[in-house]
Order: sequence, then structure tokens, then C-alpha cells
Amino acid sequence: METPPPWRVLEFYSGIGGMRYSLTASGVQAEVVEAFDINDVANDVYEHNFGHRPCQGNIQTLTASDLDKYKAHAWLLSPPCQPYTRQGLQKHSADARAFSFIKILNLMSNMRFPPQVLFVENVVGFEVSDTHDQLLEVLSILNFNTQEFILSPLQFGVPYSRPRYFCLAKQESMCFQNASANKKLLWTPTCLKFNSTTQNSYDQNEDELEIACRSIKDFLETQSINIGDQDCSGTISACNLKEADGCTPSETVSQDYIVPLNLIERWGNAMDIVYPESKRCCCFTKSYYRYVKGTGSLLATSKNLKPIPKENLEISSLNELRLRFFTPREVANLHSFPSSFCFPDHISLRQQYAMLGNSLSVAVVAPLLHYLFSEK
Repeated sequence: METPPPWRVLEFYSGIGGMRYSLTASGVQAEVVEAFDINDVANDVYEHNFGHRPCQGNIQTLTASDLDKYKAHAWLLSPPCQPYTRQGLQKHSADARAFSFIKILNLMSNMRFPPQVLFVENVVGFEVSDTHDQLLEVLSILNFNTQEFILSPLQFGVPYSRPRYFCLAKQESMCFQNASANKKLLWTPTCLKFNSTTQNSYDQNEDELEIACRSIKDFLETQSINIGDQDCSGTISACNLKEADGCTPSETVSQDYIVPLNLIERWGNAMDIVYPESKRCCCFTKSYYRYVKGTGSLLATSKNLKPIPKENLEISSLNELRLRFFTPREVANLHSFPSSFCFPDHISLRQQYAMLGNSLSVAVVAPLLHYLFSEK
């Protein structure tokens, strides 16, 4: 039988390539015909890993004819989340960072070759914004069916709490495998059939999900993870690993990652501390490593201590835990990026953390894309 041609895909707000890695891991036969991002540093990382530099410039300047020339079947979009975050001003569509997303949505009605499939990722909170209302209105006018999800890597066996909003949309001529979920917002991925490792009981509460997750130690340094058939082993070859008293080689990294004593003394009670055997860590934000409060978990690396209840923690006991930041490679592992992913040498440590904090979970997005592109 003749193999059908690959889907032609446009990737908007491409960042460091999380969406493209997800598309690859999904098994969908697709070709990214162009990517777009205004951030030159992120584009350096994307080009380093994929050999293609995204189109750099303001997406707002694109016209319908600009997009028509690609004749893309599908658009993948991960627009700026700042207009919708709890910590932000919550100006939604009135925030300048939302303008480009709204602009390209409105271009669809003027295109000769509009996309047949859309995938949108954003923070929890987007689903109650007026930008979300505009998205659904445009898709309804253009005769798209939609299914929406709020999902976290915890639901896929990854010990990482990072719930995100997703919108899957298809033109009405193309059917979802589970049409009963049309026009619904789902909090469980029960309709996703991707591989055996993700088919657990998704209706569990968060405590039960935590028990079902793999341990954090599986995502540290030389450990490996798998998304579908894709090997996502992670090694930190550039972190000057070395032996240290009381720690194993896989628990020690360069001094760059050790939490300074002055930060422990100031923020000890506000830190989220996890252990290699823990089955959950907090979401890493773009401010991780610059700040320790509310930006992501810290890892206790001493092998001689058992986990200490938070209410019993004192400065002296915190010091004994040998707290350190997760390295960028480990954050990438928890995002389920493949082992091939790496940063160019000129990207600073803070820039690495910032771009990872703005990225997405391959473990979650890959099954969603697999489901989105599948026919009945």
C-alpha cells in the first residue's frame, strides 16, 4: 500500500523544541515545515538540536498569505503564558504578550489553506480567560471540533507536578477517536491510548498518583527514562561529577549546584525539599536557580539521612541534607526530553534554567498529539 504523505506542520512559539520532541515521540508521520520564535537564544538552542533555525521575528507581522505559502495541515502553538498566570496581572487578551496569538487565530478565516488540526498548550488559568473564549469562538466559526484537557506528568508516571491546559481541535470532517469528549474539558487522559506504560488508573487523586509514579532517582544524571519507544537517557557530562564524603558519584555535582548556606538560613522553611526516593517534585519555573522560594524543588543528596518532616526541619538539619539544585539535564529529564537534547556552549546556566522553565512535558504532549492525529 502507498504510504500517505506526512502531515505538514507549523510550530509557533517553538522555544527550545519541546513541541517538536513531542511530535517525534508521538510516532506521527509529520514534517515541521517551519517554526517561529522571537527569542534569539531559544532559537540558538533549537538550531543546535534540530539543525534548523526558526523564523525569528514578531509573529504579529505575519499575514494570511505568509501562512498560506506553507500549505500546512496542522498548527502547534504554545503561546506566552504570562497573561494567564496566578502571579501575573491576569490581563488576558489585553496583555501585549497575547496579541500575536490572537492575531494568527484571526488570520485563519482569511486563509486559502487554513490548518485542519490545531494543538494549543498553556498554563492552568488560560481556560477561564477571554483569550480562551476567543480561541473557541474562532474554532467554532471555522467548524472545528474541540477537546480540552488539564493534565500533569504525574498522570503519566513522571514524578513531576506540572499541570497544563491543552486544546485539541480538528475540522468537523475529521473525527476524534472518542467523539463523546467533544466540547468538554477533561482532567483525566483516559481516552489516550499511547503505550502500556501510560495506561494506569488516571482517575486517582494526586496522592494515589504519587504512589504510582517512578522515583526521582530514575531521572537523575545517568538514569534513563522512556517515552514510547524513544530512549530519554540523561547524562550530565559537563557537570564535573566527582566523589564527595557521604555522597555517591551520582549524587554529587559541581559546586555550582549546591544551595548556599545564606539561602538556607533565609528561606529554609519555604523550600520544597525532595529526596531521590521521592515520587513527586514541584514545577520548575523560569526563575529556578535565581531564587529558591516557589521556583521548584531542591534535592537532598546525603545518603545518611532519612526524609525529615517539614515541620521538624531546622537550619542545622537542613545543612546536613546537602541540598542542591536539580541540574539542567535533570530538569530536562523530568520534562522527558531525549538524551540527545543539549545546550550550545555559549548558553549560560541561568539561561538554561529559564528556557527549561518555559518548556513543556514531552511525556504529556506526545500522547496528546498521537491521539489528535489519529483517525477513527
